[in-house]
Amino acid sequence: MEFGISTFGDIRPDFGAGNAKNAHKRMQEILELASHAENVGLDVIALGEHHRPDFMISAPEVILAAIAAKTSKIKLSSAVTVLSSADPVRVYQNFASLDLISNGRAEIMAGRGSFIESFPLFGYDLQDYDSLFTEKLELLIQINENERVKWKGKHRADIQNLGVYPRAFQGKLPIWIAVGGTPESAQRAGRLNLPMTLAIIGGYPDRFVPFTEMNKRSYMEAGHNPEKYELAINSHFYIAETDEQAANDFYPSFQMLMNRIGKERGWAPVGRDYFDEMRSPMGSLFVGSAESVAEKILYQHSIFGHTRFTAQILHGEIEHEKIMRSVELFGTVVKPMVQSALQNKRPT
Repeated sequence: MEFGISTFGDIRPDFGAGNAKNAHKRMQEILELASHAENVGLDVIALGEHHRPDFMISAPEVILAAIAAKTSKIKLSSAVTVLSSADPVRVYQNFASLDLISNGRAEIMAGRGSFIESFPLFGYDLQDYDSLFTEKLELLIQINENERVKWKGKHRADIQNLGVYPRAFQGKLPIWIAVGGTPESAQRAGRLNLPMTLAIIGGYPDRFVPFTEMNKRSYMEAGHNPEKYELAINSHFYIAETDEQAANDFYPSFQMLMNRIGKERGWAPVGRDYFDEMRSPMGSLFVGSAESVAEKILYQHSIFGHTRFTAQILHGEIEHEKIMRSVELFGTVVKPMVQSALQNKRPT
């Protein structure tokens, strides 16, 4: 199993035409965090695209290029690239450039995005939500597989046998599909041989088991190699020395984020009872001691059989030093603990 961290770069909004002090501070922290993640043995860092005042990352590939210059081994992925409102040609070119900078460590995680601000910002109609993603994913796959592209679609100008450059250092860029629970998305990812990342941010993870089984079944029915099947789970996490310390550190920022977004989406307010329920062994939050988090990863592996776990960082009001320590415990304690347990379970 691979272990990684993901972040959307959440910040307290600066609200101004310039002088973005909060965004600048968070940017420097993310760069430091990425180097730290590699140093403690983690495999992946993923940055998610948003276009809101409370999230700082809108161009993941630019920040990943800066991280590439500071690291040598860790894989560099978007936590989501909102493909529906992007140009697949530019997406490929940007990540191919990242791949050249990083000596072949770039990955794309394509998705619709959990927020819709990018659609009006870039001039797209929300009524085309599904068809935009389907068409643009097809084009991105074609670009990834061919130097020259001939393309005709509904939402983009035709491409008449033109080359797309530069080409990636890898033979093909790994393209993951980020999904939130749509059966059609799971089936399509499996059929197209694109690894799926499932974001489990709330509720009980076991409700997604039929969903992941559908993905694997589609993969197998399409004739793909079962030994190369990949599945990632992404969830909020925070580790401290004890379960109680982790909960007390993380809860205020978690409550603030969930209730801010919940107000936009009509969710019921989140309180401490819900938070503690989601920290339980069967819940979706990986918040606790290293031992508790390792046990929960192993539990979820027993029901999903996933090959990658990405721990989503919520910076919030948590001190940067505590976030750094959390990532250190993830890499130096949780990862070896989980790997050892999985190794011992393998048949001889």
